[in-house]
Amino acid sequence: MLPIAQYHLLTVSQVLPDRVILDADGTPISLPIKEAPAHVQPEMPLNVFIYLNNENEPVATTKRTRACAGDLAVLKVVSVKPHGAYLDWGIARDLFMPRSLHFDDVEVGDKCLVKVFVDDASGNVLAKENLDNEWSNETLTVKEKEPVEMLIYKDTPLGYQVIINNKHLGLMHHNEVFTEYFPGDKLTGFIKKIKEDNKLDVVPGKPGFLKATDEGSRILDMLKANKGFLPYHDKSDAEEIYKMFGISKKTFKMTIGTLYKQKKIKLVEEGIQLLPS
Repeated sequence: MLPIAQYHLLTVSQVLPDRVILDADGTPISLPIKEAPAHVQPEMPLNVFIYLNNENEPVATTKRTRACAGDLAVLKVVSVKPHGAYLDWGIARDLFMPRSLHFDDVEVGDKCLVKVFVDDASGNVLAKENLDNEWSNETLTVKEKEPVEMLIYKDTPLGYQVIINNKHLGLMHHNEVFTEYFPGDKLTGFIKKIKEDNKLDVVPGKPGFLKATDEGSRILDMLKANKGFLPYHDKSDAEEIYKMFGISKKTFKMTIGTLYKQKKIKLVEEGIQLLPS
């Protein structure tokens, strides 16, 4: 039997009025005729997704699923039962997430970051939201100040737990971000600190003066677009700075300090002013 919850290139062996029969290494797999190409005929290759129907029989679809086995995906809850939730993953049969494999109670309409997998015991395709054991910090492949790719995993009282480079778990503290994130959001950042037990603190954006250099060009462009003046300075509220520039107050102060030393801006009581070039 071919692996389920994966795409396979199979050959048409028979065309019937209501379905197409595909050859999966000697095992016949049914595809609804309405999903087959109009000119379907025997010996034609078709790229199909194999999954289990309600009778736990392998069937095929040409619809594009939102995830294959082994993938991470953000999927919408379409129904909730005492034993678990059902998620829309783009095909006829919804994807089941057992109650033991998700966090708090979920509701219809919620979007969950899950991993799709084939259960070894039952052979069924399932989803799980609790991914704590999927990544390890035992042996780190990152170092402090190194840029990384981050995926928001879950919100905790201390901050957002993130998946780093699809290998490790880290924490982005609430007091270092000024926007709301949701599970499945992707962003770039860097390793701020490696703590005891290889715990990783991360922050969004780029480290230090590299980020300040990039943001300096953008602030100069914003000044030019606003008649050479912006009403923001080192006493401005951090959230207002983030709403306007999309950066932390620390980065903003570092950036305008660099621009001031380069004699590109003047610091005035009401804000910052562009100097003639």
